[in-house]
Amino acid sequence: MPQQMIFAPMGVLAFLTLAVLAILPFRRFAAGRAGRVTAEDFRFGESPRVPGDVSIPNRNMMNLLEVPLLFYVACLMFFVAGKVDGVVLVVAWTYVALRVIHSLIHLTYNKVMHRLIPFAASNLVLVAFWILFFVR
Repeated sequence: MPQQMIFAPMGVLAFLTLAVLAILPFRRFAAGRAGRVTAEDFRFGESPRVPGDVSIPNRNMMNLLEVPLLFYVACLMFFVAGKVDGVVLVVAWTYVALRVIHSLIHLTYNKVMHRLIPFAASNLVLVAFWILFFVR
């Protein structure tokens, strides 16, 4: 199996992260034009005065930069060790799909219990991904 196939799920997750990054200025500038926030509200990060619909993309962005770092590292470990196979790719794509679902819920209707399920499941899949590397 071509080892570089592991880069596809990595790329999709990276582009999801970039897409969420692109949403941030749109939400912030729209809220600023509507008088809902000022530049001062972002002086030290986001103040409590920032409305939820404006702060949620930032929170989602942070989610995509925290735990997924371990996914990127594990993918690179599988690649360098030459251990990429069909099972590894299925697990990698499962992780990415769950993160996409989590972000879609978070950025749209944001029902906590709905987004908790893919978020928690993605973390379990990530643990399995790491275990898979060391077992093999």
